[in-house]
Amino acid sequence: MPHSYRITVEPIPAPESEAAPSGPVTFEVTNHDEILGLIPRIEAKAFLPREEAAEFLVGVKLFSEVLLRHRRDPLFAPLLPHVAAFMKAMKASPLRADAPGDCAPDA
Repeated sequence: MPHSYRITVEPIPAPESEAAPSGPVTFEVTNHDEILGLIPRIEAKAFLPREEAAEFLVGVKLFSEVLLRHRRDPLFAPLLPHVAAFMKAMKASPLRADAPGDCAPDA
């Protein structure tokens, strides 16, 4: 069953800047994975600093879902085997030594 999300990207103006960049962008997406539940699993992996886990996971899941929908498009088709290999390697990466015991290794 697909999971639905509302994604908002909102700029944070620099303190010295008076003019804010363009306003926030909000859109709704569906994904075959429960993204929020996967963040702790990625945090438990040894390949990224914990503070980058949510950023990475949301980005890769949004990208890969679009890639799957357009897998036959000549622009996207060449990427599919590489992304599939990357996802397989990511899932196989080891857990951190300090990872909680309830994090499954197949994130």
